[in-house]
Amino acid sequence: MMLSAVEPRRKSLVALFIDGEKAADIDKETYLRSGLKPGDNMTDDALHELIRASDARRAEQKAMYLLSFRAHSERELAQKLSRTFSHETAEEAAHKMKELGFISDAEYARSLAKELYGRKHFAFSRVRMELMRRGIGREIAEKIAREEEPDAGEAIREVIAKKYQRCLGDEKGRRRTAAALQRLGYQWNEIRSALREFTADEDE
Repeated sequence: MMLSAVEPRRKSLVALFIDGEKAADIDKETYLRSGLKPGDNMTDDALHELIRASDARRAEQKAMYLLSFRAHSERELAQKLSRTFSHETAEEAAHKMKELGFISDAEYARSLAKELYGRKHFAFSRVRMELMRRGIGREIAEKIAREEEPDAGEAIREVIAKKYQRCLGDEKGRRRTAAALQRLGYQWNEIRSALREFTADEDE
């Protein structure tokens, strides 16, 4: 079969036409590296290899783009890439980012844990769950969440003081507060103890 034409497309892509029919869009850099030009003959295997090389390069570029906005775990990055590329290509690109030092699951987990504790006021169990949901392995998630965990008593009292103290005047408000704190991951005994402190202060 013959490469009959190459036409520019948007986003640095070119369209390859084989025997007068459009065959694939590949990135321009991959095409230039191939050394092919219109009129050259190529095999079906050569075409598929060109497409594979183009997809790999584009997936790596997309990975770098995503990482420029925020850190990702390897699994989370692969999941995002798989929305555009094949599962295999996405995993290879994510692993390449890890090999190049652009991804560290432990560093990402630590940064995320600090944010979840500090900004979201999540409890240990919720932080651990969120780390695992973002692609961090159970062992690393458990270790990092435990290392970064603030004092649970102080944390829950701070949350109540900032967000829920005005709701504690009646039973309905206290139930709503307890439910909100449970969604943050706090245990019932921690919630009950903290609520007793606040209601005791109000009584006094």
